[in-house]
Amino acid sequence: MAGRLNGRNAVVTGAGRGIGRAVALALAEEGANIVVCDSGGTTAGSGVDHAPADQVADECRRFGALAVAHYGDVANFRAGAEMIGKCVETFGRIDILCNVAGIDRPRMIFNMSEEDWDRVIGVHLKGTFNLTRHASAAMRQQRYGRIVNVSSDAWLGIGGGGQTNYCAAKGGIASFTYAVAREMGKYGVTCNAITPNAGTRMSQAPETLAGFAKRVEAGLMRPDEYELLISAPPPEQMAMIVAYLCSEAASHINACVFGASGDMLSYWTPPVQSIRVMRNCKRDGRWTWEEVERHLPTVLSSYINPAPIKEK
Repeated sequence: MAGRLNGRNAVVTGAGRGIGRAVALALAEEGANIVVCDSGGTTAGSGVDHAPADQVADECRRFGALAVAHYGDVANFRAGAEMIGKCVETFGRIDILCNVAGIDRPRMIFNMSEEDWDRVIGVHLKGTFNLTRHASAAMRQQRYGRIVNVSSDAWLGIGGGGQTNYCAAKGGIASFTYAVAREMGKYGVTCNAITPNAGTRMSQAPETLAGFAKRVEAGLMRPDEYELLISAPPPEQMAMIVAYLCSEAASHINACVFGASGDMLSYWTPPVQSIRVMRNCKRDGRWTWEEVERHLPTVLSSYINPAPIKEK
């Protein structure tokens, strides 16, 4: 154990399996105490099983860290408060929050149910809010904290066909990260995010891979994107990236979204206006149809339609 997080206390959601488990173990390896949060449900968000969280808590203790489990639903505001409260009550304070919990209910938008939408948004986006809302209050008072969220390149449309709920949630998490970072930075609290590429039970499940293959056939995903997904390294290969962002060494890193895998570390530049045309509305009045038609070719000079009409 290197001990670079000795004395720090962390809450990790979705920590019973996959990326969350790898992050919890990386933090414990560096000396942090862990609240392992996981309801133990399916990848679709149903059912409860205490065993995954209990097992990971045991694994964390093997590094010499203190660890306890919590089995609540991150989509529940009160349960989120309980997770943060358990860290403070058990270890004395909360220093680190890693929002990893997620589920997947893929459907094309014209087949998606309200429940599929609400549950995915609830776990990913509202869950990230719930935990951050309660953690940030404590972190603000102590003027220290590290928050790392999990977004996805799917919100940019990469591999996102059939996942409008997931993409919307992950896009919201990226925007949420930027906003929280700006609100909390002056209190010594950083907020960053990763877009991971890792082989987990959610990304490598047979039905998930079959869905990706169908998207390639339908032209919704490029073959190279598919190959990247199916050959993703295990999450243990990239977990130390998150641990580093949770450390004193990363105190100057805030409002960043990083691509992370065993093979790669990258930085996502925040969205910017690439080309714009200016006019004087006080002088020229409202936009006319003819003006829009004239200027759009300039504004869209580098644009490529990602989903053109497919001939029958």
